[in-house]
Amino acid sequence: MPFDPNADPVRGIVLKLLSIIAFLGMQTCIKLAGDGLAPGQVTFFRSLFAVIPILAYLAWRHELAGAYRTERPFGHFLRSIIGITSMGMGFYGVMHLPLPEVIALGYATPLLSVAFAALLLGEVVRAYRWTAVGVGLFGVMIISWPKLTLFRQGGLGSEEALAVALVLVGAIIGALAMIQVRRLLVTERGPTIVLYFSVYAALLSLLTIPFGWGSMSWTAILMLIGSGLFGGAGQIMMTESYRFADASTIAPFDYTSIIFGIIISYFVFAEIPTGSTLFGSVFVVGAGIFIIFREHRLGLERRRLRRVSNSSGN
Repeated sequence: MPFDPNADPVRGIVLKLLSIIAFLGMQTCIKLAGDGLAPGQVTFFRSLFAVIPILAYLAWRHELAGAYRTERPFGHFLRSIIGITSMGMGFYGVMHLPLPEVIALGYATPLLSVAFAALLLGEVVRAYRWTAVGVGLFGVMIISWPKLTLFRQGGLGSEEALAVALVLVGAIIGALAMIQVRRLLVTERGPTIVLYFSVYAALLSLLTIPFGWGSMSWTAILMLIGSGLFGGAGQIMMTESYRFADASTIAPFDYTSIIFGIIISYFVFAEIPTGSTLFGSVFVVGAGIFIIFREHRLGLERRRLRRVSNSSGN
């Protein structure tokens, strides 16, 4: 492969880790904002104030003028509807579940995106990756089952059971959002997708006002503003990380979020992860890392075949 003058794997990894910490800061702010807030209310603040660091980043990159140019405005709108639905469900989970559980259940999204890529994009997914998806989803079931049984014990009003169910549905919808992003990337640039999503999400979340937004203290308002700033900064650092290292190098570090989440959850909220959360996470994380490794090997094989084909053509 040709030498990439921008390659700096250590810098890419550091940025990826910082983005994970920023996203955890976003989730922590949402939990600290308190109970009684509507998911749409949280989504509005998170999306609106995420625009500030995103615009600052684009201005610093001298890409602000071109960030609004798009060939597919409806595609961005569709991606935003899917994304905001997933985000709202995930935020409900953040408000009612320990952070490690929300994080571990969220790992279902990249697993499901493999299945949706095969079903909706026609990508070839062979037995190894299908097996990994199955193992990972088995881990998700281990994590979620103790909470889902609360439906039988406490009825549909059980907040923890409802939160787990919504996080799982949000993970499914989030996988669909990832598929839509991949479709947009055919013609759209990454910063354009991020900017349109943040703006659309803020506007669309206003439609949830008639369903009841809770009253907010100044502390809650500041926490929600902080969630948006953390979320926007995390998006920027995640984007930057892929400028300096391959996805196969950076992606495994996504799973450090469970470690950071356990630390934050213990010291900030005095929450200790359950045995089922830890046990199920082993399956989910293992399956995710295997898929990343498999994708890396397949990518190397495809590049080798292209080089052979080009050599034969010459």
